[in-house]
Amino acid sequence: AHVLPLKEVVGLKSGPETREISSQEDSLELDLVTHDIKKFFGLLLKRNGYVLEQLFSPLIVHTTPEHIELKDLAQGCITRHHSQHYLGFAKTQWRLFSKAETPRVKPLLYVFRVLLTGIHLMQTGEIEANLVTLNEKFEISYLPDLIEQKVTGTEKGILANADLAFYEQAYERLLHMLEAAAIDTHLPDSTTADAALNDLLIRIRCDSRDD
Repeated sequence: AHVLPLKEVVGLKSGPETREISSQEDSLELDLVTHDIKKFFGLLLKRNGYVLEQLFSPLIVHTTPEHIELKDLAQGCITRHHSQHYLGFAKTQWRLFSKAETPRVKPLLYVFRVLLTGIHLMQTGEIEANLVTLNEKFEISYLPDLIEQKVTGTEKGILANADLAFYEQAYERLLHMLEAAAIDTHLPDSTTADAALNDLLIRIRCDSRDD
């Protein structure tokens, strides 16, 4: 997330709400997307699991006291309706995987990661996006081999010995698990952090008035 200076949000012409950078550095593909805090806060309140995962990621390049405060407030943004984000995301990723001429490891792992993150969130109210950590809980037998193929292969590694019918059954089973977890969850129906996020946004904007 970035903070637009006050002068770029109070006039007729505002600064960029979203910045995107894509580059290739040797064998590394870099895709960076950053949102102005107002948009970021708005996405938090719209049941967007993607920004929750960014906010609670253990991989931190730069932090601030406001970042720590935001993590506390974001607990009040998590609702049962986040299940729709993960259900929709998983279905989209599965369609992309299943329609590909050559099945690849990374997209398939992404499908399973999204589903398990959603199930875990519904069951515990906690964000966990690391597939290895998730599988310590779920103990899905076929995942370690897929993860090993991904780790030892290339970014676009081909899925070895792909049994697509088996993986489709696995996908459907996890999809149903997520739907059931959304019904049984104790997460609230609506957010409770709206006013506190508004106050934090105003404070951050005021602190940037001289930028």
